[in-house]
Amino acid sequence: QVQLVESGGGLVQAGGSLRLSCVASGLTFSNLVMGWFRQSPGKEREYVSTISWSGASKYYADSVKGRFSVSRDNTKNTVYLQMNNLNDEDTGVYYCAAKNGYISRSDSAFDYWGQGTQVTVSS
Repeated sequence: QVQLVESGGGLVQAGGSLRLSCVASGLTFSNLVMGWFRQSPGKEREYVSTISWSGASKYYADSVKGRFSVSRDNTKNTVYLQMNNLNDEDTGVYYCAAKNGYISRSDSAFDYWGQGTQVTVSS
């Protein structure tokens, strides 16, 4: 059974930092492209970041570039999203997702999803 479990969300003041984690099970983690997406109230789910199976290639949405950093530890089946200098537009539910094959920024390309973790930035 495939499971992706996010953690690390919470309430933070604007300008603060959070580190999200996503632990995968039921898959060969080192073969997977991992992605982070988020959804704010009243908005569609949007792309945040993607990391290749090896961690060598990383991509970011323009809105988070320079503030967020994605990484992975294949020995722990875990992908991380370090979020710095948060602002109120970063508020939302953050989802971890996984797929095989090529890197993508499209949520429809990802096969497996976590339940999400809430991030709330107060100004």
